[in-house]
Amino acid sequence: MFRNRPELAVEMLRDQLGVEMPDGLPVQLVNNELNDRPSKDLYPDTVITIGPRHDPRHAIIVEIQQKKDETKRKQLPRYAVALWLQLSCPIIVLVICPDVRVAAWAAEPIPFGVPGCALKCEVIGPEQIPPVTDPAEAAAHPELAALSVMTHGEDAPVVEAFMSGLQRLPDEHAPQYYEYAYRLASLAARHVMEKLMESATWPVYSPFAREHYGKGVQVGRTEGRAEGRAEDVLTVLQVRGVPVSDAERDRIVTCTDLNRLDGWLRRAVTVTSTADLFDDELGRSVG
Repeated sequence: MFRNRPELAVEMLRDQLGVEMPDGLPVQLVNNELNDRPSKDLYPDTVITIGPRHDPRHAIIVEIQQKKDETKRKQLPRYAVALWLQLSCPIIVLVICPDVRVAAWAAEPIPFGVPGCALKCEVIGPEQIPPVTDPAEAAAHPELAALSVMTHGEDAPVVEAFMSGLQRLPDEHAPQYYEYAYRLASLAARHVMEKLMESATWPVYSPFAREHYGKGVQVGRTEGRAEGRAEDVLTVLQVRGVPVSDAERDRIVTCTDLNRLDGWLRRAVTVTSTADLFDDELGRSVG
């Protein structure tokens, strides 16, 4: 969404967080490669500048943070410093969080190598994103409506307003916003979307709704099963007292291969270390 309409970042900083932003200047998406050496590390989600492209007055790094991730969090000061070195203008790191606890965690200052220095991010969480329940407002501000689904999607009126609002958008734009919302939504919010679409009272008359919803439901169900299976693996390991590092935990929770997760779950009952859990030979034997 921020890549599609970078002005959204300026609006959210100004309107939701009260941050003073430059007026009357062009806002554009720019290259998010911040490296000054070969690296895969310095690629933030989105980088936006305000002012002339060759001489920006301000820059915004936008990150979507759906869960606590210390590895990703430690990268944020590097992003900010690298972009400041490139552009020599004020830098804001804007973090969008669908969860209240994640938002509070993201708002904590992030210390880095220079003594006395810490990065304070601007954070948009559920408290800063209003629940959009008016279809007309959802159609007028589809980005905000999609973020509202991300943070308040458990409430059916929010999803209903979003889906009704999509019917008022041009056919070439509606699928984009649907996919934004579905990808960002929690499992509970996705279930609300599914129930709504299954209802006989829902006017599924646009080609996009029939086509894209069916694809989204299938992806959502697969992801939901994978997330549940990953939690089962971690629970068994925890109960048995098998140590799991942050990197290993990330490997488990980000896996979407149900066959592999099933294999890990079976082995979690007997292994004494995660090295045995991830053993390549055992992995091939279970598919």
